[in-house]
Amino acid sequence: MIKIAIDAMGGDYAPKEQVEGAVMAIKNIEDIELTLYGDEVEIRKYLTDETRITIVQSDGVISMGEKDPIAQIRGNRKSSMALALSSVRSGDNSAIVSSGATQALIAGAHILVGRLKQMKRTAIAPLIPRTDGGTTILLDAGGNLEIKPEFMVQQAYFAQVYSKEVLNVENPKLGLLNIGTEPGKGRQLDKEVFKLFTDNEKINFIGNIESKEILSPPCDILISDGFTANMVMKTIVGTAKGMGQMLKQELKQGFFGKLGMLLSARNLKRFKYRLNPEEIGGAMIYGLKGVVVKAQGSSTNVGFYNAIKVAAIIVRKDVLNKVKTILESDVL
Repeated sequence: MIKIAIDAMGGDYAPKEQVEGAVMAIKNIEDIELTLYGDEVEIRKYLTDETRITIVQSDGVISMGEKDPIAQIRGNRKSSMALALSSVRSGDNSAIVSSGATQALIAGAHILVGRLKQMKRTAIAPLIPRTDGGTTILLDAGGNLEIKPEFMVQQAYFAQVYSKEVLNVENPKLGLLNIGTEPGKGRQLDKEVFKLFTDNEKINFIGNIESKEILSPPCDILISDGFTANMVMKTIVGTAKGMGQMLKQELKQGFFGKLGMLLSARNLKRFKYRLNPEEIGGAMIYGLKGVVVKAQGSSTNVGFYNAIKVAAIIVRKDVLNKVKTILESDVL
């Protein structure tokens, strides 16, 4: 059985969506056991099935707007997030899924789970939808606002293993997010990273990728620093939401607009589904000694269920050990 820790109190709509998502996961994934960390009284309000589910009482919650996440984690080791993270370090669970505050989760993971010695920086790696129906790994989506070029090489190694094992891409292609496709474009960081990737035969690097190609890139992995990639990710989410609202407003105008909306209801539903980040699941935080998956802070039960599904796949495919082997031997 794959044992997964659930931070039941982290997130905008916790614990309702987290608990309901956990129940959905138990019903659909046969080889998992879940431990829910949080306020037992609150959790039981939404727990309709206790099959393969255990509750561990916690004391306190790491708030979503916490300004000093490191101090909060260090000062509240009995919070739901801290207890769940500690259970991965101790080996009681093989993974953790949390919708809690991103920086608190990263800080807590560093302190309580630990970073791989071969990885100098962690990275958040969400999947973004593609126009061809697939997904692209985007990193680093907020883990490091500033980073050294050589650290991005380590992240690229991790992403290639993840793409092969979890997304079943045979020979994943890597692209560098930049302001132009020509060599020599971008900041000093981009130029140095471009050279490192080009000279590295272990990385299937195809060059610079412009932001206009984000939803239809010729690569499987799109890499940049945390500041840039985080803005890209949030722009995609915001644009998709805004376009959906504008489309709905226009279709509601007049008789033919309403008729068109009625006739295209199924197509619009599929369009919304493809742009919904919750359908893709959570983002793994690369570079840790344990499997840590970050679900969206605003996750519904479906989004949280999909994040649990991602965590189970990562453990089942033994991604961490495969990455460790590659980093230690530096061979891809």
